Amino acid sequence: MSLATGAAADDEPPVLDELIVTTTGFGTPRATHIGNISRISGDETGFILPLQPAEALNRLPGLGIQQGSGAEHLTAIRSPVLTAGAGAGSFLYLEDGVPMRAAGFANVNALMEAMDEVSGGIEVVRGPGSARYGSNAEHGLVNFLTRPPAPDGDAELSAWAGPYDRWKLTGTASRTLRGGELTTHGFRGSFTTYSDGGFRANSGLDQQKARLRYDFATPDTRAIATLTAINTNQETAGFVVGPKAYKDPALYRTNPNPEAYRDAWAVLAALRLEHDIADGRMLVLTPYARQNDMDFLMHFLPPGKPREENGHWSGGLLASFVADLDGGHRLIFGFDTEYSDGYLKEIQDLPTVGTMPQGTHYDYTVNALVLAPYVHSEWKLSPATLLTAGLRLEYTRYDYANRTANGTTGRFLRIPDTVDEFTDATPKLGLLHVFDDSLTTYVNLARGVRAPQTTDLYRLQSLQVPGEAKSEVLDSAEIGARGRIGSLRYETNFFYMKKKNFYFRDANGFNVSNGKTNHMGIEAELSAPLGAGFDIAGAATWARHTYAFDNIIGPGINSTETIRDGDDVDTAPRTLGSLRLGYTFHEGAGRAELEWVHMGSYWMDAANTVKYDGHDIFNLRLDYQATETLSVFGKLTNILDRRYADRADFAFGSERYFPGEDRGLVLGGLLRF
Repeated sequence: MSLATGAAADDEPPVLDELIVTTTGFGTPRATHIGNISRISGDETGFILPLQPAEALNRLPGLGIQQGSGAEHLTAIRSPVLTAGAGAGSFLYLEDGVPMRAAGFANVNALMEAMDEVSGGIEVVRGPGSARYGSNAEHGLVNFLTRPPAPDGDAELSAWAGPYDRWKLTGTASRTLRGGELTTHGFRGSFTTYSDGGFRANSGLDQQKARLRYDFATPDTRAIATLTAINTNQETAGFVVGPKAYKDPALYRTNPNPEAYRDAWAVLAALRLEHDIADGRMLVLTPYARQNDMDFLMHFLPPGKPREENGHWSGGLLASFVADLDGGHRLIFGFDTEYSDGYLKEIQDLPTVGTMPQGTHYDYTVNALVLAPYVHSEWKLSPATLLTAGLRLEYTRYDYANRTANGTTGRFLRIPDTVDEFTDATPKLGLLHVFDDSLTTYVNLARGVRAPQTTDLYRLQSLQVPGEAKSEVLDSAEIGARGRIGSLRYETNFFYMKKKNFYFRDANGFNVSNGKTNHMGIEAELSAPLGAGFDIAGAATWARHTYAFDNIIGPGINSTETIRDGDDVDTAPRTLGSLRLGYTFHEGAGRAELEWVHMGSYWMDAANTVKYDGHDIFNLRLDYQATETLSVFGKLTNILDRRYADRADFAFGSERYFPGEDRGLVLGGLLRF
């Protein structure tokens, strides 16, 4: 693994000078980025040694990703933990700026399709993305950067093992060739294979990932081609049920759904071409293609427990023209287009039980077209003041075809063939001022919009009304500051957001198409050297996510889903945080880190009647470069062996939990060739 420090030494350049690429697609100093952005370097990812990406991402402010069984998870980015279509569609996941899935076919478990093991870094924007990004960049986006070839070539092989028959093998190698004084060709190949016997009964996981990257550069042309393939096979553990079941020694390692599984694979190919025209003008073209397929048992839909098969293939082009003008101004004119062909099947193999009939529940296809012109501009009002303004117009067309009988079967409604269209505009406006090297402030106004997911529109149940889903709209305002106070580096911001057209199905089975929520909070990141080899770093969030409408559910078992204006949204902790005390020793050859992870309490139901108390977990990591070619590393998770829940929920009249893991020790090594 590579050593990663939480705070740079005094003679190192500050983290604010690091380049970030997500907002404009080009290297921009973090200090002059208008709006929030967080970055985890590739070295830091290697040091964290995450079992799944959430373990690394949750070190950032505003993120509360809840890990489920295996590679499954639910995401919160400046939001409550969102499920179903809202959970799939409210966050955008990218690889080098290219969406890993088509917008209308998003995956609530999207991080399983990311390769973070061999990384060039991860960048996260909380709240609506810039005008370059459209549907799904509503509550936030995560951009996984691929690792480039090394100038002089490199080769690494790492392996580690841990409890529950858990092990991972990762390798990468690169080479850079010069085709002349001004031409270079770079190649990198990477792979990882991961096997996990499972902390709970019948919860094994196997993942294989591979990537090829090719870089080409001449004085006026640059190209990056990537091909990434991911395969996941897991046995899925369901909720343990009952009061405080995550603490019950007779329950927390059991699996009430040993028959459940999830199999998925994804392939993404992209080619980014940059060509300098003249006088600060540049043309950027990124054609891409992808294929995603998944098959899993819906164990969470008793008593029928149907199987779902879904997938889509897509082809698209991200095109932009960049003009750097006199006076430090910049204009980016872009046009994104994408065509997708998707399908979904839901089939129940078990005999009919009540309203869950045996046989086909759904079988449909959707052809989707997205056309999105945009403009992003940057205006240098003075040497210390920068204004940015952008506008994106996005047109989405879904062409749905039902491949089974129209009408209602049991609780399921299959609608006739139809076409749905959505046109949305997302303006952005920001202002940044650099007071001096120690203080930069910014104000950012943005709108995020997402067209409905295809499952929102076409996977309906008997009491729902077709065509009621509208594009969800989120308006955001944030004010922030970043800089240094002595050796302390910091970034903090305050945000306020209002969302309308929040669409979901309530506990009575009816559409709620005009739901509203409010979101406000304070986020902070800091890091500082302490001297004598010690340093400290951390992130903290206080936020309140509330309903802004009433939805009254009748008495009985469903009354816990009654929504009242001003109540907290369920699964929305008000406090999140992490604090890391690091120690670098033996002249930089070794690094140790003690980490505190905090999850605040939260309501488990919409009516705010049942609460999870939250938890505090401590982890220890160690990395030591034993020789020039060999590093050894390890981590001890949940040092105090606390009983906690990765996810707490209340449904069908019962508390439900995904239990957190026991204390665990992982040991491994890395060879450099």
